[in-house]
Amino acid sequence: MSQRDKVVVAGYLVRCPLGGYAWQVLHYLIGLRDAGFDPYFYEDTCFFNDCFDPQSGQMHAAPDAGVAFVENLFAQYGLAGRWAFWDAHRGRHYGMKAADTLDLLWTARVVINLGGATRLPRRQRERKIFIDLDPGYTQLRASQGDRPLRGLLADQDLHFTFGENIGRPGSRIPTAGFEWRPTRQPIVTQLWTSEPPAGSTAYTTIGRWDESRRDMRFEGETYSWRKRVEWLKFLALPERVGERFQLAMDVDKIPGDVALLRQHGWEITDPLAQSRDAETYRRFICNSAGEFTVAKDLNIRLASGWFSDRSACYLAAGRPVLTQDTGFGQTLPVGRGLFAIRTLDDAIAALAAIRADPRGHQSAARAIAEKYFEATAVVGTLLASL
Repeated sequence: MSQRDKVVVAGYLVRCPLGGYAWQVLHYLIGLRDAGFDPYFYEDTCFFNDCFDPQSGQMHAAPDAGVAFVENLFAQYGLAGRWAFWDAHRGRHYGMKAADTLDLLWTARVVINLGGATRLPRRQRERKIFIDLDPGYTQLRASQGDRPLRGLLADQDLHFTFGENIGRPGSRIPTAGFEWRPTRQPIVTQLWTSEPPAGSTAYTTIGRWDESRRDMRFEGETYSWRKRVEWLKFLALPERVGERFQLAMDVDKIPGDVALLRQHGWEITDPLAQSRDAETYRRFICNSAGEFTVAKDLNIRLASGWFSDRSACYLAAGRPVLTQDTGFGQTLPVGRGLFAIRTLDDAIAALAAIRADPRGHQSAARAIAEKYFEATAVVGTLLASL
């Protein structure tokens, strides 16, 4: 590929206008721009219709909140006019005009499809890159005969996954007949430069508390997609270490869980309030001592190597990360700034190490982000494969 080629990032943002999704998309677009390419964002409702309204917390069909969110976000980061959203069910185009959108899709050199939430037909000269955001789940569904998913994957030219161990020794996840190349979330680290917060701050995280719809069966066993199961293994952590821990998670969806967590010293805050825009999300991370979080059972037991895009943002902000071991230590350095934990005792030991040398672990976290997640390097590797 030559520089200035048009690259379309197809993703999920208008339909779910929250800070985490905003950064996921922004990092690709800004990374492509910084690498010299001509980036655009595209999304439609041809395959998935529902849109989330963060004000009401409800799913509905109108994209108004998401359109306003994206228009403001892209203007802030120098990407005004570089996005298009087609509400196929109402026949309405937002952002770029319909004719300009069609021209873009016909002339783009590459489409980078984030997770398959938008499914574009093949155009004359484009090449398609699929980014698997849900490693393990994607491959198990495909290997068990999910025909729409297999059709989507078959239409792609290259397949990349955040599960960097898939197809390699140590991970039992089936490839479903596709070659899965390792990748990770690109991070524009200069946008996350931040001084450590003053005073007593909490270890934090943001996300979903419980999700049962994606539990999977594989080789006679059930693999859970719900993080609640893993969180309860660390219930006693605040009492054991005397640190503050704050969860921006929808814990209240399960009756009794808020009271249970608070009883053991966990702080709970509203995830939508901390994710209402990209800057609020960034500020929440930067005001943290670090991230303590868990992974999904499926990624842990099947050793996918998955690493969270949110955790990569913590690293870029110079905030140490403690997260459950999915096998990511095969590709990322662990033990300083980043810890792969399995047990409550592992977490206690990691926190003691950070407490003994906070500045050292903050510097190490930032260095990991710069070496392994820098956006221009990550997107450059994607496009160099074509």
